[in-house]
Amino acid sequence: MTEMTSQPKNGVPRHVAIIMDGNGRWARARGLPRAAGHKRGADAVRRAVEGAVELGIDYLTLYGFSSENWKRPVEEVNDLMGLLRHYLRSEIAELHGRGVRIRFIGERAQLAPDIVALIGQAEQQTYNNTALNLIVALNYGGRGEITAAARSLARDVASGRRRPEDIDEAVFQSHLSTTGVPDPDVVIRTSGEKRISNFLLWQSAYAELVFIDTLWPDFGKQDFENALHEFHRRERRYGAAGG
Repeated sequence: MTEMTSQPKNGVPRHVAIIMDGNGRWARARGLPRAAGHKRGADAVRRAVEGAVELGIDYLTLYGFSSENWKRPVEEVNDLMGLLRHYLRSEIAELHGRGVRIRFIGERAQLAPDIVALIGQAEQQTYNNTALNLIVALNYGGRGEITAAARSLARDVASGRRRPEDIDEAVFQSHLSTTGVPDPDVVIRTSGEKRISNFLLWQSAYAELVFIDTLWPDFGKQDFENALHEFHRRERRYGAAGG
């Protein structure tokens, strides 16, 4: 069952979620195609994973591809899917060697069969790793996730397996794709935009939101540490009165 909140471990948040934004602007500023920005963004993913392991973070969730991203030009979507294929084929062995467990959340039905197969292989290969839980949100949308959970519970009620009065927050959370994962302590968004873009809507109810100006391809360990420093400055009260 998903925990509603998590407690920082030795001052380090257990769960950090990142909205990786700014690949296109990074490329445009350099007169490069958007694909070049996405490729450099993949390098930033490596740095983020390395930083999370070094900092002792237990869970890192990355917003890789939203359910709304299908609206982008076909060429750009194809470039992103090609980059995903390359990442799954070339990087998983290194992640496995680092002790990283990877899992994916989001709808897989729209993804190409070979990508679905690569995702399954990556999850299976790294299942027993414990150095870091890396969660990649792929073809994911928070509203869609909540709708799917409500639909699942409605079927349970209609079949008589569950009574409506027995549905509480804990039961609802157990039907989300992040079941078993503590809610994020902090959500970081790069590129200076200040919105969460349909990302972990339920799970982020009490997360601290940190917005940084760095474009995602330039995101490095120092940016990671600066964001966590901002997190530490906050007083998390979960609705209680402050000091």
